[in-house]
This record gives sequence, structure tokens and C-alpha cells, in this order.
Amino acid sequence: MADYAAMYKRLFNSATDAIAILQKAQQDTEEMYMASPEPYIRVLEPKKPEDDE
Repeated sequence: MADYAAMYKRLFNSATDAIAILQKAQQDTEEMYMASPEPYIRVLEPKKPEDDE
């Protein structure tokens, strides 16, 4: 007979490890973003049509 308790524990531990890995990756990338310099953003104005009148 299958040892369902052992199977559940292994699945639970693996899922918990996967969540921890994803959380660490998210934290690392958020820290990379916060440490990066501010981007230079320039707002472009649309061209106004020239009046041919």
C-alpha cells in the first residue's frame, strides 16, 4: 500500500521550496530595480499640423 503521508510530506516540502525560490528571485530582482539609476524620460509633443491657409 502506498505511504500517502510520506507522499504528501514530500509534495508539500517541494512546493514550499519552490515558493521560497520564487520569492527569493522576486526579492532579488526588486532590489536590482531599486538599485538601478532613474531612467531619463522625455515627453514628446505631437507635431501640430501646419496651416496652409
